[in-house]
Amino acid sequence: MKEKTYFRWILIVAVLLFGLLYVVRHADAFRSHEFIDVQYEGKAVSEGESCLQCHQQTKGFSEYHNPELIGCANCHLGNTADFNKAGAHKGMVLIPGNLIDAQRTCGTCHINELHNVEHSLMTTNSGLVAVDKFVFGESDSLNAHYHIKDLQYSAADKHLRDLCANCHLGAQKTDYGPITQLSRGGGCNACHLNYSQQAKADLNTYIASNKIKLPKVHPSSDVFMDDTHCFGCHSRSSRISTNYIGLQETLLDESDLLHTQGHVVLEDKRVYKKLQEDVHHTKGLLCIDCHSSHEVMGDGKTYAHAEDAVTLQCSDCHFKSKPRTVPFNSIDRESRLVYLHRGYEHSDKEILITEKDGHPLINTYIDSLGNAFLIGKKDQKLHPLAPQSEVCSRDNAHKNVSCSACHSSWTPRCIGCHNKFDGNEAQAFDLLDKKLVKGQWKEYVAEFSASLPALGVREHEEGNIIEPAIPGMVMTIDKGSYSGHPDTYVSFHRLFAPNATHTTAKAVRDCKSCHANPYTLGYGNGNLVYYINQGKGEWVFTPEYALNPHDGLPEDAWVPFMKQGNGQASTSTRTNFRPFNVKEQQRLLFVGACLQCHNDTSKVMQQTLEEGLQASLKRLSKACILPE
Repeated sequence: MKEKTYFRWILIVAVLLFGLLYVVRHADAFRSHEFIDVQYEGKAVSEGESCLQCHQQTKGFSEYHNPELIGCANCHLGNTADFNKAGAHKGMVLIPGNLIDAQRTCGTCHINELHNVEHSLMTTNSGLVAVDKFVFGESDSLNAHYHIKDLQYSAADKHLRDLCANCHLGAQKTDYGPITQLSRGGGCNACHLNYSQQAKADLNTYIASNKIKLPKVHPSSDVFMDDTHCFGCHSRSSRISTNYIGLQETLLDESDLLHTQGHVVLEDKRVYKKLQEDVHHTKGLLCIDCHSSHEVMGDGKTYAHAEDAVTLQCSDCHFKSKPRTVPFNSIDRESRLVYLHRGYEHSDKEILITEKDGHPLINTYIDSLGNAFLIGKKDQKLHPLAPQSEVCSRDNAHKNVSCSACHSSWTPRCIGCHNKFDGNEAQAFDLLDKKLVKGQWKEYVAEFSASLPALGVREHEEGNIIEPAIPGMVMTIDKGSYSGHPDTYVSFHRLFAPNATHTTAKAVRDCKSCHANPYTLGYGNGNLVYYINQGKGEWVFTPEYALNPHDGLPEDAWVPFMKQGNGQASTSTRTNFRPFNVKEQQRLLFVGACLQCHNDTSKVMQQTLEEGLQASLKRLSKACILPE
């Protein structure tokens, strides 16, 4: 009897010690009131599954996706009661995480996250579809809501299938292997799949052995994504991934590089020219250091365009005076899980939040002295967050100018885009259905280049903001070619798009580059000269490019020089974004005339920044000759 009591006490003490060790190990999870709902009783959950009959001693799993905690079948499904290979693999999902089966795999644990992802723009591509249908004349709204999976075979839908429908999270990952520059979609895998070097080696051995020698190292599903996970899709369209690392697309072929320096070739054989990289990239920061899960996975709401879903602003980290923060114990469940998985240890400190929607930037904190820091997700390096410079905070002349309007170093642009359908193309590939078809829309581009961005006006209820712009759709579409009658119905569009350049520089562009630069003002490249004749000042513009026969504007222009628009119904891919009107152009060039004599740092121009233009005009010298 005493012996039984003795062993009972030993068992109780052992259980208590195990519990204490678990609490210590997962202290952050307990502090954040987050618990992993797992039945763990001293043996691996997977031990009751037939999977381990063949897949023995497999390693490489992330801590929270270890079969000891969740088993194998929670991700891969299958029949774990059958010890025969064919029977055990019945109903198995070889590559879990694709949105087509995510509800039965990832979504069984991550219900909220899957809901958000399924409604995100990276899954629906709604904005992309809306703009394309608009320019094809199949919709009268730039803000209509669509889902890429619902495309049919209208001219616009076929155009998207041929040229655009590759980049969405619903695209299935069907092959084993890590995420690369060529990867598109894959659902949860698009961000969360990671192969170690040993996992890659084991996979190669497995394939080389005709799938007989089973891998011993499994790829990991975790939160430690890098920029490669973003690159496959975001090196297209506005090319923010390539911009960020300082690469500008060209029309060169790989063979041309024998005589050309300063270029790189991507995995898809596109040739890029090396330009200035984003200052955040030079610091080693990843895309996800700024764009957290709240933006990347979405918040469950539907948005018309990407900028509507992005809530992060430069001022959230580079604040004017005092940062916006919350204590750790008030952050949301999703953020706590990210904190837990990354092993952070700053739960005793205030965390920065975004101004727009209040979501926490979980890799930031304020120390006891009031200094702000960001923890780099690539290498855990601590980055001090500098407040806005005194110039930005005391400047009264540019309060309606976005940070990116001044701090963008360059942006890509293309001109001379022509779209025509080739009904005889026998090797066309449908990017949505992933199959060969006959007939394909083809896009012909005359020139890729780079420059400082043009600027446009974003209209908000609370006031207008000046933002960067790029030529989004300056193109012709041979609509007649889709019905077998080429050159009979050709439409022309001159639409610029608002652009988050991701080419941030610490140094700002100079004043003339805005107030006396024809491309910035929307006229296109060329010579913009201020002439003074007989006491009168006048701006004269000579374009670099020939005039387009469709609307009489230079090929790279957005608006005519100092004239009202040409009557075109739309000038932008957004209903709330437009070029400068004539009155705004006049005001900008008025200051540009001052800059012909007074440089940026002169006393006159500095006073103008602090006091405003009207106050400076009261001190106007008789020697100053300004445009009427």
